[in-house]
Amino acid sequence: MDKHKYTYSAAGLLAFLLLLIAVAAPAPALGQDAKAKALAQHVIKNMGGKQGWDNTRFIAWSFKGQYQVWDKKADRFRWEKDSLVAIISTRTKDGKVYVAGKELQTGEEKRRLLEQAYAFWINNSYWLVMPFKLQDPGVTLKYIGEGKTMDGAAADKLEMTFDHVGLTPENKYHLWVDKKTGLITQWTYFKNFHDKKPTFMRRWANYKNYGTIKLASDRSNPESNFVIENIATPKHVPTTVFNSPTPIRKL
Repeated sequence: MDKHKYTYSAAGLLAFLLLLIAVAAPAPALGQDAKAKALAQHVIKNMGGKQGWDNTRFIAWSFKGQYQVWDKKADRFRWEKDSLVAIISTRTKDGKVYVAGKELQTGEEKRRLLEQAYAFWINNSYWLVMPFKLQDPGVTLKYIGEGKTMDGAAADKLEMTFDHVGLTPENKYHLWVDKKTGLITQWTYFKNFHDKKPTFMRRWANYKNYGTIKLASDRSNPESNFVIENIATPKHVPTTVFNSPTPIRKL
């Protein structure tokens, strides 16, 4: 089964922890200064607002060769890559795993793949919907001044850290909020809070309307191109999507 053992990067693990905050932490949002809070609210409003987010039930997208469909209302997540398919509950992490159309019934391999599918849900969705998570419980936002993006656009900068939540609370992000559009257009990731240089800096660009919300697909930088593809927010999804043991047609 080694050929089916997919892994995720350290940067992916950090996104796992960030979205896990929203899933598990009961505490109220902490440490947001007034300007940072106002900017976060402005960003979310410009992307469709809380109502637009709440009204979006299904989100589908491709991420690094993986295709997934998330049913936010029913807490269901379908993940597939090549012939491997996992369909899980995002609340319980239970579900089904199929390899080449055949279900894995029991065993360590099934448990590991279910855990990994859960991690992919947290990681891959964070790379797509992070701006909607700015005011999640445990997130600390700080306004750190004005700056310019790698493309020369004027922006306000936010620092995002985490207060005693997740397994790596030392992680840190910097976010650029474009002064004209009021949208996040760039982000950087620091593995450790005190790091002087980020692990990566990437665009957060090419916004389009998807139903009642805006999402951006471009995560490129001067060193590499990276686009999140096949983004869709359909109002209705056939029941077969969350039952098919083999890869499905893109929504």
